[in-house]
Amino acid sequence: MTAPRGRRPERAARDTVWTTALAVPAVVLVAALLLPLAGLVLTASPAELAGGLRHPLVGPALRLSLLTTVIAVAFIIVAGTPLAWFLARWRTRTGRALEVLVQIPVVVPPAVAGLALLLAFGRHGLFGPALGRIGVGLPFSTPAVVLAEIFVAAPFFLQGAVDAFRRVNEDLLVVAHSLGAGRTRVFFTIAVPLALPGLVGGAAMAWARALGEFGATLMFAGNLTGRTQTLPLAIYTALESDLSAARAIALILMAVAFALLLAIRAGSRR
Repeated sequence: MTAPRGRRPERAARDTVWTTALAVPAVVLVAALLLPLAGLVLTASPAELAGGLRHPLVGPALRLSLLTTVIAVAFIIVAGTPLAWFLARWRTRTGRALEVLVQIPVVVPPAVAGLALLLAFGRHGLFGPALGRIGVGLPFSTPAVVLAEIFVAAPFFLQGAVDAFRRVNEDLLVVAHSLGAGRTRVFFTIAVPLALPGLVGGAAMAWARALGEFGATLMFAGNLTGRTQTLPLAIYTALESDLSAARAIALILMAVAFALLLAIRAGSRR
């Protein structure tokens, strides 16, 4: 059976209206996402970018960002990998509750995260007096930057790692146990290698989030050049006096984020 010829133009017209209704908001959203990036890239000449990269804020901020994010992500991987394994295997109500709790920093606004860190580790915070008695003062220091980055970035690694461990074939683990392999050997020789693409992707996402952290760092660690001023804070400072320097730093961050995104997508395809 075929539709009457008179109905075919009507159906084609309805399809056109439907396609247009879907395409218009989609195009608007794509424009809203890409036009700001185009403005960042296309409004500067190579000479202006070179001059911005020579700004005194850029070098210290770049070194500090690389140092603190590498430390933060290394800690997240070392501590987060076993936690993700337990969360993936611990399928009880308590395990599910803990998984939700460790994801809270993803949805917490940066200002709230900074205030929470201050109230927990500040001089008059929950643990501040105890830290002070052993000579540790976290706020407005480089370790405070690392702690803020861990707080905001760890959930991104944990989510990717938990999903990766849950995709590991349970039968392989059972067979390994039946052949005499202990829990530690099964974890390091079977579970981690099989979950490695997800672990790498989660670590890349965590590094990108740590590298772009602004609000919590500003409130908890301050904006001290060479000590707590990371690349996002350097953009904030440079914007007050030198737009070319702010643009150059922003392009550095965007280039790193784009490279990480390509790496994650390449790993996913493999």
